[in-house]
Amino acid sequence: MPTNCNGVTRRDSIQLGLGTLLGGGLVTALRARGLAAEAVNKPIAKAKACILIWMDGGPTHFETFDPKPDAPEEYRGEFKAIPTAVPGCQYSEHMTRLAKNLNKYAMIRSIRHDQGNHGAGNHYMMTGAPPRIPVGCGAFVSFHPSMGSVVASEMGARAGLPAYFSMPTMSRSGGPNFLGAKFAPFVVGEDPNGTNFKVRDVALPQGLTGERFDDRTGTRAEVDTLKRFMDKQAGDPALALDDHYKQAYDLMNSKEAQAAFDIGREPVRVRENYVRNGFGQRCLLARRLVEAGVPFVTVYDGGWDNHADIFGGLRKRLPGWDQSVAALIDDLDARGMLASTLVIALGEFGRTPKISTLSGQNKAGRDHWANAMSVLFAGGGTPGGTVVGATDGKGFAAVERVLAPENFVSTVYAKLGIDPGKILYMPNGRPAHLVSDPTPIKELM
Repeated sequence: MPTNCNGVTRRDSIQLGLGTLLGGGLVTALRARGLAAEAVNKPIAKAKACILIWMDGGPTHFETFDPKPDAPEEYRGEFKAIPTAVPGCQYSEHMTRLAKNLNKYAMIRSIRHDQGNHGAGNHYMMTGAPPRIPVGCGAFVSFHPSMGSVVASEMGARAGLPAYFSMPTMSRSGGPNFLGAKFAPFVVGEDPNGTNFKVRDVALPQGLTGERFDDRTGTRAEVDTLKRFMDKQAGDPALALDDHYKQAYDLMNSKEAQAAFDIGREPVRVRENYVRNGFGQRCLLARRLVEAGVPFVTVYDGGWDNHADIFGGLRKRLPGWDQSVAALIDDLDARGMLASTLVIALGEFGRTPKISTLSGQNKAGRDHWANAMSVLFAGGGTPGGTVVGATDGKGFAAVERVLAPENFVSTVYAKLGIDPGKILYMPNGRPAHLVSDPTPIKELM
């Protein structure tokens, strides 16, 4: 039985002759202390799934969730501020529905970091680990497993369904790293708003019956007797291919998967409420996948890198985006699923406080800014109407309740019942902390 320098075990007590002398008192006390320690260290799972809305490019905090109406014009921009359901908290004028239902979710306004380009910022917010070397804006980097891959590894999914989906593409740091290809996301690139929406690998190829497909699968298994030359976790490409082949086979034979992707079953009013565009229908599809038992779904939403024409572009984009995300939260709440489903919306960083004009362009924009950002955080027991932290009067930096990406990622894991302080082991045996600072955001717990 293992021991440590902070106490004695039951066996130690018996060997010392104390068991009878002290009755059960000491043993009971030590056992109670041990159980209490386990309860403190192990997160209490409130959520069973997570929908991550990834706003790729770095969404502006000024024109969304953290306007600065009292700042000079070159900082506050063209949009007005409106009240929310929380007294004293204001949103930008185009976030009307999310402003009205802030009582259903939390808003974090004080996460900051030091990675001001897309590649590094993406990695930090997607994994909770800063990149080990300088990373350029266009880089696709993976020094650590993404949240989606960790959740897939730790929680799994129902038979026939991958545990991690990403639509319509994978974020540049959304992969599994040393966890292996088995925990990479299943990417649904097709547009669910299309008239003939079909997902690859979920239906048999035309002209191939189920019986013929099973025959071919059996033949492949008989032929494939080559000894694998590397450990699976080390990235043997043949074994990775096996994982993808099995995943595709399971999907083709999964009634749950086929039902989840049949978005046409949704009433017209529901589809309209989510907004009839690619982003809105992916939010709806994410809800259907979670309902089917998938624990992690990323809705990749690109185009938030507003260096130019930020006001013209966002006037067109924000009303629909606001409606889609609000519809997702409301729908989950109405179905009794919000208590067990996280909904998170964020990007790699915020935007510069002072409006700028890029060389050769005459339309105002904002550039990369990692000192301040806003994160929407809903579900899994998160107290609605909670606003965590604040930025200064011009939106330069988080100044109240300053938090790091590690705190954000640790909160996601803790909500899902995963210990953010867990030690992972690479194929070569080298240990790696899941999150180096495993401290969740207490206001959201």
